Amino acid sequence: MAEENQNSSQEKTEQPTQRRIDKAKEEGKTVTSKEMYVFSSVIMLLVVLYFFSFNFKYILANWKELFYYLSLSQDSNSMLLALKNTFLKVFIVSVIIGIPVLILTIFTQLFVGGITFSLKAIEWKNSKINPIAGLKRIFSIKGLVELLKSILKVVFLFGTSFYFLYYKTGDIIQLSTETFENSLITAAGFFPILILVLLIVLLLVAILDWTWQKYSFIKSLRMSRQDLKDENKETEGSPEVKAKIKRLQLETVRKAIKQSESVEDVKEANAVIVNPTHFAVALKYDVGSPGAPKVLSMGRGLIAQKIIDKAKESNITIFRHKLLARALFFTSEIGSEISEKLYTAVAIALAYIYKINNGENLEEPNIEIPDDLEFNEDGTQRK
Repeated sequence: MAEENQNSSQEKTEQPTQRRIDKAKEEGKTVTSKEMYVFSSVIMLLVVLYFFSFNFKYILANWKELFYYLSLSQDSNSMLLALKNTFLKVFIVSVIIGIPVLILTIFTQLFVGGITFSLKAIEWKNSKINPIAGLKRIFSIKGLVELLKSILKVVFLFGTSFYFLYYKTGDIIQLSTETFENSLITAAGFFPILILVLLIVLLLVAILDWTWQKYSFIKSLRMSRQDLKDENKETEGSPEVKAKIKRLQLETVRKAIKQSESVEDVKEANAVIVNPTHFAVALKYDVGSPGAPKVLSMGRGLIAQKIIDKAKESNITIFRHKLLARALFFTSEIGSEISEKLYTAVAIALAYIYKINNGENLEEPNIEIPDDLEFNEDGTQRK
């Protein structure tokens, strides 16, 4: 039974999470469709050729003139110049045709599966030149589907073309009685129907291929239940860690509420130790009592400012000592006695406060804090 449960948890039957999909894209894996590229490229090529068709006679005339000139010319320099000009024109035409096709190809990929830039996709892998791995790819289900798709595409395109040419046999034979230019123009008149039909076939093949590629991409990223659990641990942490974080968050909220509510108790304090505005700790000590000084209220930031304001309002002495205020804040609890390690430091501070409250004019005492109780503002120990 345990083995069956383990096998069940390892079966990749779950849909991939967005994190897994994003990770695959970071590795250069995304949905692509070669047939969509073919269809979009053919469309753009036909559009460009359509605009060139208005100058078709002029282009043919230039080519005829070139070949006629080359057949008569005996000057090699003139021939080279003519060829140079011709190839320049061919290059310009190729750029005019190629740039729109390239732009449309980029937009096609954006539509099909988006564009990702990843160095991992071009990393060297020995499996790319491994003949065994290559044979596995060829004879895999994906390879067989690609082969079947190519065969069906050729059959559909060839069958459609053959049927059209058979239907137009009479018109094609008639072309032989016309001049070359006129025959091309005549052929251009009945070929749009064939082109339209072939485009429809290419579009259907492209849609089917795109659908298959999306299905294959998602299927390759499927996850087992164990994968989902592992990913959840990576992103959100284990249940134990999450429970601990939640406890700490609740404890922080509880302390913040308790600190806010304790501000009203500052009026009963003997002194408030501050740092000078970031931390504030209100202490109370009854002379002659057996216990140690207690913390009535403490806080940092906004709460500290409220404690200071309340102390001023209640005429409570405010004593500024950065290290002592931090030590009291990070080692004490509201309503509890201070740490034993701070008895001496607090006793010196309270004695000084009592004396100045009685009108004595004294210099501030030198208060030493134990090394292990010297803290930075974030609660870490000072070095």
